[in-house]
Amino acid sequence: MSIVNTFQNIFKIAELKSRVLFTLALLAAYRVGCYIPTPGIDGTELSKFLLDRGGALMGFFDMFSGGALSRASIFALGIMPYISASIILQLLTVVIPSLGKLAKEGESGRKKITQYTRYGTVLISIVQSIGISVGIESMSQGQFVQNPGWEFRLITMITMTSGTAFIMWLGEQITERGIGNGISLIIFSGIVAGFPNAIISSVALIRSGELHILMMLPVLIMMVAVIGIIIFMERGQRKIPIQYAKRVVGRKVYGGQSTHLPLKINTSGVIPPIFASSILMFPATIAGFIALPWVQTVSRQLTPGTIVYTILYVSMIFFFCYFYTAIIFNPVDIADNLKKYGGFIPGVRPGQKTSDYIYKVLARITFGGAAYLSIICILPDILRGYFKVPFYFGGTSILIVVGVALDTISQIESHLVTRSYDGFLKKGRVRGRRG
Repeated sequence: MSIVNTFQNIFKIAELKSRVLFTLALLAAYRVGCYIPTPGIDGTELSKFLLDRGGALMGFFDMFSGGALSRASIFALGIMPYISASIILQLLTVVIPSLGKLAKEGESGRKKITQYTRYGTVLISIVQSIGISVGIESMSQGQFVQNPGWEFRLITMITMTSGTAFIMWLGEQITERGIGNGISLIIFSGIVAGFPNAIISSVALIRSGELHILMMLPVLIMMVAVIGIIIFMERGQRKIPIQYAKRVVGRKVYGGQSTHLPLKINTSGVIPPIFASSILMFPATIAGFIALPWVQTVSRQLTPGTIVYTILYVSMIFFFCYFYTAIIFNPVDIADNLKKYGGFIPGVRPGQKTSDYIYKVLARITFGGAAYLSIICILPDILRGYFKVPFYFGGTSILIVVGVALDTISQIESHLVTRSYDGFLKKGRVRGRRG
């Protein structure tokens, strides 16, 4: 009853109610757009062809577009160009000093970075949409495209680029006027939209006798356990104690406070699995269109579930975990700020010793975070290969779903608690991934 009352309280707060309804309305508009076909393309036949020949890469990117890519709809590119542009800008802020300085200028700098990200999104969308149109023409031989040529390519480019720009606008509007992070919720809705089909397929397998109903009980228990582990790890932190020295100014004493520096176990989020999957799946997908024997051999070795693929996948996840963490978290800056404001770690000297200590702790917990990501991401292959589970569970999709759900519930609860309403839990509060 407590959860029911909590959801009832959401609609008692006018501002929170309008934010929730606004978010749901824009997500509904996004899902409708995923089914609107791009002019000049036979989406039904193309979808069958791509899912048969596109292989792993098609399934991976189709997950992030909510099925729009396989249908070649106006939202076929999804939000991936925006994510790519954001990651590229984050990398460039480390390489280019002027961008790094701009990122530290507060609100004005953040707006400028956001503007550059939008330009990058449009540029990436133009390149990808032209590539898709040319690829469809070369694969179809007149089967999927009604009137091939530059007219078709330009229409496809304008349609798909405009679709991505519209999705980007939807995400920004949800973040500003709705509840939760708009871009994350758009990806979340695309992944969740595939759950009903997975459930229907599982029921069909049980009825046909391919999947025994008694086998589902341990699988369901494992699903709950995996979700619990993800929640625990995404919220997990290593708290480094910080002490501020006392300062006497006139007759008053300032400082002397104790606090902590929270270091997330999984600082890099889902970026490492996304990068690793993209890099590994691309050669396997290209090889699917080349009939040379040695190319086909390489393609089979890079198929999910093989030993070679698993080793490379886990190695890349570890690499990108450390690489991305090093980009977004700088122990030297943390140590300098602590020294500047009179803070120190008990037993550790300020300055270089502090940054070395933070780096050492961060390296250790990042190893644990990378191991956790690797286990979750190879879980579907283990279940299908060794336990003969006839459907996928786990991986990047479940990481995104659980993480976004935690963050969104945390924001809703913050609105409830600040207006003296009970949250989702009687004792304590639901915390997002950032605490």
